[in-house]
Amino acid sequence: MKVIQSVVERAKSPTPKFFKVLRTVGLVLAGISGSLIAAPVTLPATVVAVAGYLAVAGGVISAVSQVTVFAEPAPDGRGPQPKTGQNKDDPGVETE
Repeated sequence: MKVIQSVVERAKSPTPKFFKVLRTVGLVLAGISGSLIAAPVTLPATVVAVAGYLAVAGGVISAVSQVTVFAEPAPDGRGPQPKTGQNKDDPGVETE
């Protein structure tokens, strides 16, 4: 249950600007591939296969980018920890 709460918390946290752009690129890839797969004309099998791979890649890129959060080193040295508060002065963190 804690894993699900952690993922939901990460998805709601502020996302760094680079990953917002990457998320958009992933959504565009998934959209283009979806339109190729659902095209009302007959396309070569290679094009449809590549579109399927692009759909998967776009979905993965978007999902990973959505749960990426800005992290700072933990005071006890255990590695980076997600930020708990929203600080507008931090570089790379955009609050909406």
